[in-house]
Amino acid sequence: MTLPKRITGWGACAAAGLLLALGAAAPAQAAGYRYWSFWESDAGKWTYATQGPATARPADGAAIGFRFALSEDSADAAKPTAAPGFDTVCAGVERTPGTKRVAVVVDFGTPKDAPAGETPPKTAPTTGCALIDDKGTAADALAAVAKPLRYDSSAMLCGIAGYPEKGCGEAVAATEAADPSSEPSSAPSSAPSSEPASEPVSEKNDSGGDGPSLGLLVGGGAVLALGGAAVWKSRRRG
Repeated sequence: MTLPKRITGWGACAAAGLLLALGAAAPAQAAGYRYWSFWESDAGKWTYATQGPATARPADGAAIGFRFALSEDSADAAKPTAAPGFDTVCAGVERTPGTKRVAVVVDFGTPKDAPAGETPPKTAPTTGCALIDDKGTAADALAAVAKPLRYDSSAMLCGIAGYPEKGCGEAVAATEAADPSSEPSSAPSSAPSSEPASEPVSEKNDSGGDGPSLGLLVGGGAVLALGGAAVWKSRRRG
């Protein structure tokens, strides 16, 4: 698989337009958004990612994390509750020529953050060691340990390991945040698989709601793959 070296000017412009549109559409009374935030390890601590997983390329020995939660913005975004411990997660996994190892931590969050009718598949974070191509992205590493993944038409990551089953970064009003039962219900999702998954694909957003605010998306940790359409088109051409 040939991966693009950089996002085209068209992709960057399209992403910028999408960010502005979503920021303008966000309801003023929103208490926050339910979404998967993306984290990178730095000196043994989690730091909010500055780009999406489709463009981030972690090095061999890196750790990346994903946390599902109800957050207002990047300042109060909940971090994965498991430490980014590469040595523990990837113990015994040998690097082979042309590959790299990436520790992946997936935190499904708490029941209060879950959409009504759904329950986090695990109460404790799950981890996996992804052995991927040495040019692979964080999205490739995630797909290797926590399939199936679900994306919307803008390449925003909506679900990991089938959770949540529906919705994608939808705004949650203050009353809904206090009473999650007002959210539409859907079935529980399955737990992650340790088997490698295929390349992520973009799927249609079935939430029908507003996405995360401009501040969330610009931070990158809301897992919007900037220029996502250009990335997927480039992959298909390769």
